[in-house]
Amino acid sequence: MKIEPFEIDGIPAILYGEPSKQGYLFLHGQMGCKEEAEAFARAVCPKGLQVLSIDLPGHGARRDRGEELTPWTAVPDIRAARAWAEAHWTAVSVRVNSIGAYFAMLAIDAPDRALLVSPILDMENLILTMMGWAGVTEEQLQRQGEIPTDFGQTLSWNYLCWVREHPVNNWECPVRILYGSMDTMTPRTVVEEYAEKQNVRLTVMNGGEHWFHTPEQLAVLQKWEETEL
Repeated sequence: MKIEPFEIDGIPAILYGEPSKQGYLFLHGQMGCKEEAEAFARAVCPKGLQVLSIDLPGHGARRDRGEELTPWTAVPDIRAARAWAEAHWTAVSVRVNSIGAYFAMLAIDAPDRALLVSPILDMENLILTMMGWAGVTEEQLQRQGEIPTDFGQTLSWNYLCWVREHPVNNWECPVRILYGSMDTMTPRTVVEEYAEKQNVRLTVMNGGEHWFHTPEQLAVLQKWEETEL
């Protein structure tokens, strides 16, 4: 499989596969990197497609740049990658993980197809849930601006306000979701309501977690990808 590292407007990227007129833009989740796309590419590229993957702000080759992973920093980068893909392909689909799904829904209005793994579908609800875990009220967060938590996330009033002011795009393309029944980031009710409203095909792995990483989970992920391409 051909693997070509390069940059898009200074954004570290990798292109997998031989030249094609169609492909997938791959977006990792928090703590991920562009190289995570390789396993997906090995399933996709033999079918005559390419895969383009980028490092989101503060991740992968961008860890030492002093960047933060926020919607307002990630969205312009995703749009740049989308523009590159549109200049080279006639059909651009997306394969996204976790918070990468949320960023993609902000940045991209109409992909040709969308494969979502453990997607964050309601960021406001997630932030409010984490505030509940930390025992933080909206009044406290507004007053202090930022509040670190014991579970590694820093709550931000500016982030919450930004999320409320910027709704995601409603995709009308074929959307497929893989979700773990033990996902603690997106409640099952949220993913099921989204799937019903958007006419999405939802696959639930019993015992699956938000991060698909065990041999059993990865086998389910691989089979799902091959089925839903």
